Amino acid sequence: MRVLRILLEKEFRQIFRDPAILRIIFLMPIIQLIVMPLAADYTVKNVKLCVVDYDHSSYSQKLISKITATDYFQLVDYTDSYEKALKYVENDQADLVLQIPSSFEKQVVKEDKATLFMALNAINGVKANLGGAYLRYIIGDFNREVRLEWLQLPRFSPQPTIQISALNWFNPTMNYQIFMVPGILVILVTMVGAFLTALNIVKEKEIGTIEQINVTPIKKYQFILGKLLPFWVLGLMILTIGLVISRIIYGINPVGSILTIYVFAAVYLLAVLGMGLLVSTFANSQQQAMLLSFFIMMIFILLGGLYTSIDSMPEWAQIFTKFNPVAYFIEVMRMVVLKGSTLFDIRVHLATVFLFAIVLNSFAVWNYRKRS
Repeated sequence: MRVLRILLEKEFRQIFRDPAILRIIFLMPIIQLIVMPLAADYTVKNVKLCVVDYDHSSYSQKLISKITATDYFQLVDYTDSYEKALKYVENDQADLVLQIPSSFEKQVVKEDKATLFMALNAINGVKANLGGAYLRYIIGDFNREVRLEWLQLPRFSPQPTIQISALNWFNPTMNYQIFMVPGILVILVTMVGAFLTALNIVKEKEIGTIEQINVTPIKKYQFILGKLLPFWVLGLMILTIGLVISRIIYGINPVGSILTIYVFAAVYLLAVLGMGLLVSTFANSQQQAMLLSFFIMMIFILLGGLYTSIDSMPEWAQIFTKFNPVAYFIEVMRMVVLKGSTLFDIRVHLATVFLFAIVLNSFAVWNYRKRS
């Protein structure tokens, strides 16, 4: 225990006397947690729309007014030339083109149906799909309004009417920040822990102190613990800072117990830090360690379920997420923050991440012994 205490004292002194490391540990996550959730918005607004109106009727004017009255669309031009509208698309000045035929009002009144044409700029596929979905919904709502205008009592509509009442569980206001902030906090904790631990042993190699440590009676597991525990404590500190920022700036107050988050985070950090230490035993320079850590973290983050639902991924990617500790922590954070899940509810996630921690740290100890 005395040897471990000396190692921990050495590591903490080494960390806190380096201003660059302190800025990475504390300042960078704070700035990123404040800025990233404000930018990572799933809601698509100000979709640039160009309308080609060949009808110029009262119905077409009502439809255009209904579309432009929302925050989703920004009218770029109102024209009667489809070629001109395509020019806007080619110059990236329009995302959608809505073409209203010359017989639009006549078809609606006499034939009880009409056909509209919609062209989407699919370079940005996400924006095009969502913008098209918004436009279809508004046109459908306009169609219902028209049908109500022509419905005269005691005449009844020959088609059945279905009314849907919806209730959003766990996130009633559909606030994307409540969904995104917990996941972004997981990514920040992971990146700081993995990167700094990956650089730790490599730094000892570069400055030459690793040889001095190797000739001492320090056991290998003591050396790994001495490298791991300081960043484990710092990781929990970053998590605490992130939860405070989430509460103050975004008003996110976890429905579940904070203790549940910390219990899982404590085990999760052991796994992530073990992965960083394992990388550092393979690398011979800090540059190699950074590049290898960045490669691993990019895969874990993109396949972690933060931006894309795991259920929507290909089957091979869903299998990979079973071995991705980041995916487990993101899911647990959302379960606890939004649903109020308990330790019993996350027992499978906890056991899996604990297994990751054992495997990764054991491999780090074994690999360090092999190369020492």
